[in-house]
Amino acid sequence: MSRSSKVVLGLSVLLTAATVAGVHVKQQWDRQRLRDGVIRDIERQIRKKENIRLLGEQIILTEQLEAEREKTLLAKGSQKS
Repeated sequence: MSRSSKVVLGLSVLLTAATVAGVHVKQQWDRQRLRDGVIRDIERQIRKKENIRLLGEQIILTEQLEAEREKTLLAKGSQKS
């Protein structure tokens, strides 16, 4: 084999190995991003459920507060009469 053919073969092998390694690394990176996306979605769903629960509590507390205010206003109104 001539020297130039050995150089070309070596460069070809090197480029092929670099391409295979690059594709492998990119696939790992893509897989990790997919996993992170799933984890973020689960965390988002948990936060959403918590926010809905807190909103329900707020609604109940607001209704109780409005009922107490109404009682207070009625009590003050009946005392004036």
